[in-house]
Amino acid sequence: MTGTAPLPTDEPTGRAPAGASRRPSEAARQALRTARRPRNPVEDEHPPGPAPAPAPPEPADRPGDVARRALRTARARRIADPTAAAPAERGPALRPAPVESPEPAAAPEPTVPLARTRWGTEWIRAMEDHGPERLLRGRGPAAGGRVGTIAATPGRLLAYVQDDRPRPYRAQLELGTLTDEEWDAFLDAAAEHPGHLAALLDGELPPALADCGALLPGPGDLTASCGCSDPDRPCRHAAALGYATARLVDTDPFVLLRLRGRSEDELLTALSRRAARSGRPPAGAPPLPGVRARTAFAVRTLPALPPPLPVPGHPEAPPAYPAHPDGPDPYALDQLASDAAARAHALLTTGLDPLAGLTPWQDAVRWAAARPGSGLTATTRTPYAALAAATGRTTTDLRRAVAAWRQGGAAGLTVLEEPWDPPAGRFDRARPALLAVGLPPFRPVRNHLTHPRGHRQLRLGRDALWYAYESEPGHDDWWPRGTPATDPVSALTGLDTTD
Repeated sequence: MTGTAPLPTDEPTGRAPAGASRRPSEAARQALRTARRPRNPVEDEHPPGPAPAPAPPEPADRPGDVARRALRTARARRIADPTAAAPAERGPALRPAPVESPEPAAAPEPTVPLARTRWGTEWIRAMEDHGPERLLRGRGPAAGGRVGTIAATPGRLLAYVQDDRPRPYRAQLELGTLTDEEWDAFLDAAAEHPGHLAALLDGELPPALADCGALLPGPGDLTASCGCSDPDRPCRHAAALGYATARLVDTDPFVLLRLRGRSEDELLTALSRRAARSGRPPAGAPPLPGVRARTAFAVRTLPALPPPLPVPGHPEAPPAYPAHPDGPDPYALDQLASDAAARAHALLTTGLDPLAGLTPWQDAVRWAAARPGSGLTATTRTPYAALAAATGRTTTDLRRAVAAWRQGGAAGLTVLEEPWDPPAGRFDRARPALLAVGLPPFRPVRNHLTHPRGHRQLRLGRDALWYAYESEPGHDDWWPRGTPATDPVSALTGLDTTD
């Protein structure tokens, strides 16, 4: 239609009208550069400087050509960044916050000790005494657990330390090894004290050897290296490795030996040789008398033993012990010696121990019953009191038990202290036998037969013997009397059985 401007088209290529210039205008070149460059919203909204004003289209360009080029530029931007919204749909661009250069913050002081034993503490002390002040920067990473596994080899400590980047730093400490002369001096210091030598041979490193100064680092012994860019040495990573080594020394102090160039086995072998040399006689000393092993272990026939001496007919009397104010009781010593002699004589003549199987209480009663006399006297009062206190009984209990032992030995003491239920037979025939001799009917209670007046009693023992007891009428205070017998009437012989 004449007089109407041509409509813009989306075709990628437009044919310029006849007579138009083939060279692209400055506006077209600017649009092409914008389409090729990656889109940055920050620079689009806030350019770094005043953008040059676009040159006006050349007179040869028609308005339709400019519109088509602008549409192609927007289409190219959408193809390059599909997620970009239209200019009318985007909000204001946000400027990124300024990024400050990361600086390592000061490590806080550890809340737990870096060392718990004497050797770990001495390692830290020696390291700080002979190291620079910047060594203290490693306490924070070491206490925070940022030091990995430590590899300890002769003269070298190696570990990876985590810090301000994902990839850890490789830190290393080199420690000078000891010469043979220095090792000899250390072994001499350990061998001077038998306690130190015994502890080392038992697999323990005594803390007192820290005073020797041979195992701990000295001035100039530690050389640090690390993969970080810190020009100062030691850096905080190598210093953290040094502090973390204290915990390794806590667990195994023999790590110090490996760092100084000797293993634990080599040290113990050298100490064993020194201990063997220390037990040898000095040079020039006469040899000690001895017997060759071949002679000592040779097979030979020993001569026969001499015949035993004849057994005496009775135990000999013990020697007399003088009395002394601060010495033991001579009477008690005499009794103990006599008792030991009687027991030895019984063993020699019979081959049996008469006291085998006795309890302490039974042995105390036996010992007291073997002494002459009856009841408590000035001579027997002290031993009776001591025996009763030692066995947890009273003196009256011991006197009653002595009477039962003198009546029937161990069986008589059992009759006194252990009532039992006898079977039918001997016990049932005892009452008719007592009635047949004119005695009143005795009351049966378990293995006891008691007189109606309550002043006489018969007890049947487990050895089938009858034991007579006597008490005050109306009192349950029975004491052994007489001699045991197989017949109940014979057991009561000599006792008052009348009404």
